[in-house]
Amino acid sequence: MTARLDYHGIIPAIACPFRDDHAIDAEELARFARWLARQPGIVALMTNGHTGEVFSLTPRERIEVTRIAAEATRGIRPVISSIVCEGIRDAVEQAVAAKEAGAQALDIMPPHHWLRFGFRPDQVIDYFTAIGEATGLGLIVHVYPAWTRASFPSALLAELARLPFVHAFKIGTREMNKYAADLKAIRAADPSCALLTCHDEYLLASMVQGIDGALVGFASLIPGLIHDLLSAVKAGDLKRAMAVQALIDPVKDAVYGGGEPTGEAHARMKTAMKFAGILRNDTVRPPTHAPNAAEIETIRAALDAAGVLARAAAE
Repeated sequence: MTARLDYHGIIPAIACPFRDDHAIDAEELARFARWLARQPGIVALMTNGHTGEVFSLTPRERIEVTRIAAEATRGIRPVISSIVCEGIRDAVEQAVAAKEAGAQALDIMPPHHWLRFGFRPDQVIDYFTAIGEATGLGLIVHVYPAWTRASFPSALLAELARLPFVHAFKIGTREMNKYAADLKAIRAADPSCALLTCHDEYLLASMVQGIDGALVGFASLIPGLIHDLLSAVKAGDLKRAMAVQALIDPVKDAVYGGGEPTGEAHARMKTAMKFAGILRNDTVRPPTHAPNAAEIETIRAALDAAGVLARAAAE
């Protein structure tokens, strides 16, 4: 039987530090991963998500990022790696390599040709089955927004939940009626599957519908506030949750600009992480652009309002 990690808490999709020459900064990545893994409420870290600028990384670099993070956090917290591939053979190869690098579970993103052409449900089942059988690792289903052609119907999510190696769902539906239907379908199919919001831009609204945790890039920047928010929601203290969300809102607006996460939003978050003393360098890889002067000032003011500006560098 596939071992099941504890997904009930905060799982940051971690940023990937780069040097000025755009090479992976291995030392900084290890230091950052170690610091983040020790923050309250963190149950695992995830490499190679959108926040980690995965599309700018080569397959070999993705494995290296996972290896660095896994070695740095061994004995502290497990590391999960996202798998972003176009075909089953490639996905199996990268998934096995991620396991060998130290990943203890895998987040499976939809192949991006599904965004263009769509998919048949049996193709999705085949994709997850091949990866699960090849690695023996627990899988997280990465649910794309409802408006994309790579969005999984609720009935298909239920079918995925019944697969023995699917243990959790990173749910980014971003359409609240379907979001509610998705949660209900998964719970009915297998109540042991963990439901994780990945709605960075409206955390509270997505948390109050009965989720188990959050798998969000935003937790690279404000892990403490997101932990406080989830704790308040789980305690049923809506007043406290609203107060925490009010602290998060200016930072959320400065990073995400009132919309969904984008490459430029991840660049703004890296700058925010530098201002908060979490990262020492906010370099992003082209074609992503660094924030402009006005955006930088907005980020600085938002962090100041949230009480996380000029925090001592993470050790």
